[in-house]
Parts: sequence; structure tokens; C-alpha cells
Amino acid sequence: MELKDIKAVYFVGAGGIGMSAIARYFIHRGVVVGGYDRTPSNLTRQLEKEGMIIHYEENEDEIPHACRDKQSCLVVYTPAIPADHKELQYFRAGDFEIQKRAQVLGTLTRIHKGLCVAGTHGKTSTSTMCAHIMHQSHVDCNAFLGGISKNYGSNYILSDHSDYVVIEADEFDRSFHWLSPWMTVITATDPDHLDIYGTKKAYLESFRHYTELIQPGGALILHTDLEMNPNVQPGVKIYSYSRDKGDFHAENVVIDNGEITFDFVSPVETVRGVKLGQPVPINIENGVAAMAMAQLNGCTAEELLFGIGTYHGVDRRFDFKVRNDNHVFLSDYAHHPQEILQSAKSLKELYKDRKITAIFQPHLYSRTRDFYKEFADALSHFDEVILTEIYPAREEPIPGITSQIIFDNIKSGVEKTMILKDDVLNYVKSRDFDVLLVLGAGDLDNYSSQIARLIESKK
Repeated sequence: MELKDIKAVYFVGAGGIGMSAIARYFIHRGVVVGGYDRTPSNLTRQLEKEGMIIHYEENEDEIPHACRDKQSCLVVYTPAIPADHKELQYFRAGDFEIQKRAQVLGTLTRIHKGLCVAGTHGKTSTSTMCAHIMHQSHVDCNAFLGGISKNYGSNYILSDHSDYVVIEADEFDRSFHWLSPWMTVITATDPDHLDIYGTKKAYLESFRHYTELIQPGGALILHTDLEMNPNVQPGVKIYSYSRDKGDFHAENVVIDNGEITFDFVSPVETVRGVKLGQPVPINIENGVAAMAMAQLNGCTAEELLFGIGTYHGVDRRFDFKVRNDNHVFLSDYAHHPQEILQSAKSLKELYKDRKITAIFQPHLYSRTRDFYKEFADALSHFDEVILTEIYPAREEPIPGITSQIIFDNIKSGVEKTMILKDDVLNYVKSRDFDVLLVLGAGDLDNYSSQIARLIESKK
């Protein structure tokens, strides 16, 4: 189905971050946009205000009339939706064109110049940084992001003239294999989603195949520490980056009094006096990658400085809720051992002489089973760790797999406690914290606003 032929789009699983960004794209194009999601959320309510027709009961009778014509309605679904979903079965029986979210993004990378960010971790922050830099520049861009940008209050950016589209390339379910990038950053390839891939070798091979999809004339920007051999088409340039080395890197880094500045070293043009708008140490490296891709696509030195200096971050990515002389509280989406390690290192660098406490809600039984030792090692970099029960997401329990196996492997010398998620608020109320961090991709973050009020009430 060509984009020009689409008169309606129906989303099965409308409330996800990635799905809602595409929904907004089609809302802006003026087509009828409908969808189903299991439960209302702030995001679905906002989509309804913007014009999307959403219902929350699995019922084919609720599908809008405009979404019942297979000649003009595109159906988009997320892999998290079970195959026996009644509405999905209705569309399949009616021979509708049904695409995964990633397939739609793949179409957009063929219509526009796709600037994609892939990797086990760092891709949301890096893609959002890149999108903000470019949107504020003369180049401009569209963007489909994996988190809510604080600059725009949205996971979607629209341009009425730019030929560029910034996309977070998700390796889950091999979704990024649908993309056709003009340029891409790969931030990390630490094994994850082994419930899908099975082995580290298969995970790395998936990234290798992704590099084959880059369009000739484009570019691959690889982190210097990656365990992979890219297999690009002729005419694709390969660059390296990291915080300290590579074709693109940072020099003269200064972290002082809550501010971070550095020089951006580049084979195109070195940019001096970069000041991070969201001054978190991990954003030095993320910023280097984002500026590299923006610079390779025409952003000037002045535009790089302005863009990175006015970047405000992403919800749940080093998201500071309280920051005063006595207390610091923040929320972070980190749910992989390497992400947690980077969070710990960044906070230790920012708050050298303060006690840092992490409340961690493990995400998925399979991930806990596969990486419990690595989780314990990463969490051992904090001064204190509080563990809750595992957030199951799409999984059923696995016998013998609980938070206890992480707890038992945390190194001696680290204060550690296990509590139920439902007891977190009372626990925070009864304690005093110096620097407190809520970690995980589950629903613990739902308590963040209440935790912030409790922290602010402490003297």
C-alpha cells in the first residue's frame, strides 16, 4: 500500500511509545486514525485529544467504520500483541494490509533520509539529542523517538520541509531489520533479549545484518568498544566514536558545580566549548554520537553548540525530580546491567562524596535469569541497593527466578534490602536519603511524583 492510498490507519496496541509516534504522523497527515489499547494512560488520553479514536475493550465492533475498508486502511500492530487477539484476527480474516510498527518506520526510511540510532542502550537519549540538534538547525528533521522529549513534550517531531527522519532503531524482535538507514549510530551491542535471540552470537549477527541495510553513500558511526564486524555495502563510510577516542570524541572535559563542558573533536570540524544542556556524564558520549550524525548531515558548529546546550533530556532517562542542597532524586529507565553500570558511574562522577541509593525493579524473568550475576555486579557500584519483585511485562513466572538471586550476589559492603513494590512509598517515607535513584523499565516509576513529594518534605 502506497502512502498516498492510505485513508485510515488502525493501531492494535496504540498506547506504546513507538506506536503513538507513528499515530501522530498519520494524524498530522489528516487520515482517520483509530486503535485499541488494553488500558488508558496519559499517552492514550493525549492521543485522543489530538484526534485519535481509541477504545480499551478487545472488541471488533468498536473498530471505526473508516478502518473497515481493506483498500484504504493500513493496520499497524506491535509484536507484544498476542496472535489470538480478536481484532487482529478480524483484520487478518479480512485480508487487510497488516504491518509491524518497524515495517512502517522502514517505509519512512525509504521515503526520507533515515538517521537511525541502534544499540542495547543509549539509543533513546542519543536519537533524541540528534533530533533536537537537527530540528533547531537549518537542516531540520522529522523524528520518531523511544521516549518523551522534554523539549517537545512528545516522542514525535514533524517538519514541513526536511527530508530527514531520525528513528530509534529497536533490535527487539529484529525490528530494525525493516529499516533502510541513510546513516546510523550503533551505541552498544551488549547481549540482551536472549528470549528472542537465544545466544550472544545470534544477537551480534543481528547487528551485523543491520549494517548491511545502510544505503550506499551513507555512513555507519560505531562505538569504539563494540564486539562486531560490520558488513556494509560499497560506498558506506565507517566512523568510530566514544567519550575518549575515535574519529569523533571529547577532549578537555570539565565537570564542575553541576555543569559539563568539553571540546567536540571531529574529522569534519572540531567544535570547542560544548556545554551540555542536560549535564550528566553519560551524555558526553551520547552527545558526541548525536553531534557526529548531525554534523555529517550539514549542521554547523553554531547549531551544534545551540542544540546540545538547549537539550533538556527525555522522561525517565536520568530524569531529575528533586535537586537541592540536601537531597537529589531521579528516575532512570535503565534495565540492562550495562545501563545500570553507566548510571552508577555517572552518579558517582557527579556526586563524588555523597551516598547513592538505588531502588531497582528487575524487568522480565528471562532477563533476570540470563543476567542476574551481571545485575548484581552493576548494582554493587551503588552504596545502597533496594530490590523489589520482578516486573513480568509479557512473561509468565519462571520457577526459581526471583529478585533473590540478584540480591544474593550483590557484593559485600553494599547495604541491601528487599521489599515489595507496594511498600516502596512507606519505606521512602521512613528513611532519609542523600541521592536516591529509581531504576527499571517496569511500573515503579509510577510512584516517582509521590516519592518526589516525600523527598521534598524532608529537611
